[in-house]
Amino acid sequence: MISLIFKTITGRHYRKFIKQCRPKVAKINEIEAGYQSLDDGALKAKTEEFRKRFAEGETVDDLLPEAFAAVKNAARRLMGRKISVCGQELLWEMVHYDVQLIGGMALHQRRIAEMATGEGKTLVATLPLYLNSLSRRNCQLVTVNDYLARRDSEWMGNLYSFLGISCGCIQSGMPPDQRREMYGKDITYGTASEFGFDYLRDNGMATRKEDQVQRDHYFCIVDEADSILIDEARTPLIISGPAQDDRPMPFDAVKGGVQRLVRQQVQLCNRLANEAKECVSKDPPDYDTAVPNLYLVKNGMPKNKIMLRLMENPEIRKMVDKYELEMNSDLNKARRFKLKERLYYLIDERQQQADLTEQGRVLLRPDDPDAFVMPDLPIKYMEIEQRKDLDQAAKEKEKAKAQEAFSKVSEEIHCISQLVRAYSLYEKDDEYVVQNGRVVIVDKNTGRPMPGRRWGDGLHQAVEAKEGVKIEKESKTYATITIQNYFRMYERLSGMTGTAETEASEFNDIYRCNVTVIPTHRPCVRIDHNDVVYKSRRAKYNAAMKDIEEANKKGQPVLVGTTSVESSEVLSRMLKRSSITHNVLNAKFHQQEAEIVARAGQRKAVTIATNMAGRGTDIKLGEGVADLGGLLVIGTERHESRRIDRQLRGRCARQGDPGTSKFFVSLEDDLMRLFANAGPMSRILEGSMDDEAPLDHKILNWSIENAQKKVEQQNYSIRKRLLQYDDVLNKQREIIYEMRNEAIHSENPEELLFELIGEEITERVETTIAESQGEKEEDGIRWGPMIRWVNTHFPIGLKAEELSEDGSKSTELILKKIREAYENRREAEDEGALRGLARYVTIRSIDRLWQDHLTEMEELRRGVSLRGYGQRDPLNEYKSEAFKYFEELLDDLRNEVCTALFRSATNLSAFQNMLARLSAGARQQGPDQNQSLVASAAGKGSAPEGAAKPLPKVTVKRELPKIGRNELV
Repeated sequence: MISLIFKTITGRHYRKFIKQCRPKVAKINEIEAGYQSLDDGALKAKTEEFRKRFAEGETVDDLLPEAFAAVKNAARRLMGRKISVCGQELLWEMVHYDVQLIGGMALHQRRIAEMATGEGKTLVATLPLYLNSLSRRNCQLVTVNDYLARRDSEWMGNLYSFLGISCGCIQSGMPPDQRREMYGKDITYGTASEFGFDYLRDNGMATRKEDQVQRDHYFCIVDEADSILIDEARTPLIISGPAQDDRPMPFDAVKGGVQRLVRQQVQLCNRLANEAKECVSKDPPDYDTAVPNLYLVKNGMPKNKIMLRLMENPEIRKMVDKYELEMNSDLNKARRFKLKERLYYLIDERQQQADLTEQGRVLLRPDDPDAFVMPDLPIKYMEIEQRKDLDQAAKEKEKAKAQEAFSKVSEEIHCISQLVRAYSLYEKDDEYVVQNGRVVIVDKNTGRPMPGRRWGDGLHQAVEAKEGVKIEKESKTYATITIQNYFRMYERLSGMTGTAETEASEFNDIYRCNVTVIPTHRPCVRIDHNDVVYKSRRAKYNAAMKDIEEANKKGQPVLVGTTSVESSEVLSRMLKRSSITHNVLNAKFHQQEAEIVARAGQRKAVTIATNMAGRGTDIKLGEGVADLGGLLVIGTERHESRRIDRQLRGRCARQGDPGTSKFFVSLEDDLMRLFANAGPMSRILEGSMDDEAPLDHKILNWSIENAQKKVEQQNYSIRKRLLQYDDVLNKQREIIYEMRNEAIHSENPEELLFELIGEEITERVETTIAESQGEKEEDGIRWGPMIRWVNTHFPIGLKAEELSEDGSKSTELILKKIREAYENRREAEDEGALRGLARYVTIRSIDRLWQDHLTEMEELRRGVSLRGYGQRDPLNEYKSEAFKYFEELLDDLRNEVCTALFRSATNLSAFQNMLARLSAGARQQGPDQNQSLVASAAGKGSAPEGAAKPLPKVTVKRELPKIGRNELV
């Protein structure tokens, strides 16, 4: 009854939207019927007519019925024609269905359209793309890989060109001039990373207008929206380069100790698990000893096979869960600590963290009890300052030694921590693969390798040390943006996918896009069996193999979905032993991947793929396959996301075809082990259950989906928190990029320079006056430090008597003198070159300081989480610190611009000429005690004969010890 009520309520808003669309669909079909009498030229002329009407004030909403009708009619005229797509000839046999017209309206209205696999999303996108391109602004479609972007742009490009619309495609490795040409088209296809990196290069790296390729961010459709906007959103887009610090981290030095530590932990956990097994086998069982042992193994080696076999017993699992709950209470805090100290390190599998215990620290550094104690630098500095036996130079040397010791200890602790994580939590062929001597991350959701991506905070280097490959240098971030903040820049954003309903709240919260489920053209007749649960992975794989063999014998095609590379290889070996011909998708070559998936519906075809591989490609059934039951989809494990399981199921039964789906699950699977072994699942499993006996029940489906919901909520909270942190940086990024673009596009970049100089002078004048209030000397305001700073940076020979207590007048005077000096400089250098130099100085200063700022923000982001232990919200702390950092960035930017303005020239001759003119001007004014002559910067022989007298010789007193040649600094 409750289920029936929920079904009645669910989807009410979808039905309301579809009902509103029906009259428009009828109108579109009526207009399209009228267009059938036009010749090809007249239909093509409709595009210019629509554009003219748009320019005269009609909106794209007003033009929608006619524009959609034109696209549908063009598709009808292409019917039966042969077209070339990626070097292959295809027959065009598509005309928009009514449900596809509804899907097009949903996309135009900034919605996420959920359309089942095989419903023609590629064709649906042509409707809103054509409509919005009538504005003459660049419209974009984002898809999951380069091959699909190229395929779809060439495929649908035939339709666009028939209507007089240009279409382009961005590919990785494409040179800037070609990219600019593609963005100049009416419609552009590409991947999220290519669009995002082009934005970062345009705004964070380009130094000329000619180097920028993108136009604007107007209308965008994201294909496979759940994959791009949610799954890929966990990893920000980063352009990085080598860091200036060449000092290598000591991973190799500490690697041997960590390997010994891990071996000891494995031996300890195996011994504890075997003891627990013996205690359980006794008559009567000794649970008092077994349960604490299993609790320790669970915290020290959660994937220990002996423990996992014992935990398959529901009674034992129940006791361990109860014991863990008791240990987590504050009453057992001391007992819990004492118990866990038997291990060498603790593993938090959910949070992907590992933490050394005291026993582990002693094992690594037996002769140094303070090896893992960070020196307190402030106290150390205070003690050094209080020493009477040291002069200032010796004190600075002692401070440098203390800083060196601090750096060494912190680096060793950091390397050990990351190596323990690498050995205990990151498994080869699961989280990463090794290709061509490099560690390549495997996308957790797609199973695809991600070359070029690296884990941060030294983790990637730790994994490289573990695998014995070359340890790459730590990189420095040049520019970065999250997927969320990039796509939120678009005025109109929409998306389409086969699975979006489960993430509707996230799409709405982050992207302000509502999810709408579009009905299928033909009813879905797929049969979805209940999940079948086994105790062990071995039993699960054997059961899956039995079904594959039976289907293969009768000729039915099978698609097997796995969640990792390792699982794919295990099944491949089993199929080889059974002499079953099959294909394994390694997701390295997108074109081959698409071709393999397209052939997966032929008779006797067996295809193994990660659950997400081959997205965007339809599986069409071969001749006679429908009579055999259609495609059989077998999932060998439940993914932590329901969407990905639904995507796998959706691979079969397209357009009303028959099909069957079935998932095989074991209690050893990560999802079941971490999230599902409680509640109803535990009660159902309390009955006797043999290793090979399957368990099949609807309640189990509910329990598994509930576990998936927990993981989804956890991942959503992580993504949302990441976005909250990035929102802070995003506001700063917008200010910096706006300033940078002003320098690039301005015809007079000197004005931005003088604006920054004006802000700096105003602040310094106001500060000087404020500090002098109430403490005036006989001569008035203490201008000395201010005048020294001004004359050091600008060749204006400023004197105290020229300034007054009126801050605004003093500021105006100083700026006037600086402008006059700059105008004198124009006579010595080419004006165009000087303007280019002003642009370069501004951009270079912004880039250098912004890159340093990004590094500081990364370190702040990592460290601020610790403030939660002090009952302070890390996000608020981050916002507060980030504001201070950004203020410092702007201060440094103004100061650097002031420093560089007169200390750079367009060429050497111009620089010497400028110095000569400035020195001559200084000689005519005469020396002043508060004035620093710029002529001295020219050096011997650079000023003309008869120049001003040299300044008196000054003895420089060093605050730090002199750095010798080849010494490390």
